[in-house]
Amino acid sequence: MDRKIEARQLMVQAVKRLAGQMPVLVRVNAPSNILCEDVAALPLSLIKCVLLPKAESAEQVKRLASLLEQKSEKHAAPTPIAALIETPLGVVRAEQIATAHPSVVALGFGGEDYAVAMGIAPKSESLLWPAQAVANCARAFNLACWGLPGSVAEIEDMQAFSDLVHQARRIGFSGTVCIHPRQVEFANKGFCPTGQELAWARKVVTAAQSTELQVKGVIIIDGRMVDKPIVERAQRWLKSADS
Repeated sequence: MDRKIEARQLMVQAVKRLAGQMPVLVRVNAPSNILCEDVAALPLSLIKCVLLPKAESAEQVKRLASLLEQKSEKHAAPTPIAALIETPLGVVRAEQIATAHPSVVALGFGGEDYAVAMGIAPKSESLLWPAQAVANCARAFNLACWGLPGSVAEIEDMQAFSDLVHQARRIGFSGTVCIHPRQVEFANKGFCPTGQELAWARKVVTAAQSTELQVKGVIIIDGRMVDKPIVERAQRWLKSADS
């Protein structure tokens, strides 16, 4: 608590240095009496999104949204909010949190804090269910979903971290926070479609334009059935590769 003021000052310096080079997201403190001070220090015009850690209720999200609206310049667009779900209660209330306010653009899953609350080790086998629950909720409401079904604390064994990123993508996550620069390359690569997937997607999208699919509703590519949902998946992969 003694260094909160210093931390806010350093945050402003960091945001000003990074803004214009990349989108900047800022994590405020977990819902508490100091949230007002955190928001007051934010240079909102330079920030793309505010992360709310340990979100456990719609009321907490609404309070942050209200504080951001009060600080925003008149007629400015609402500041997006990413609600980080890091406790058992947060997982149970994920839908309420996701739909609490129009400013919510993403849900995140924090495996480390969730594991502490549960009294378990942050292993993928014990975090898979809550991670999937958060990812499913985010997708249900067309939100981005960030997180890993395990610990983000691995900064030495990059193969283990990369494997965890690939597992996160397989269960629906679209990205993750990183706590060390070494992780960034593996996270960016792991959440993008592979070259093999993109080649398949191009083949599917090209074939989807055929008369056969339009008439029959289904075609066969490389021995596998392809219909509308599969075409849509291929289109999303190509779109994500271009963005």
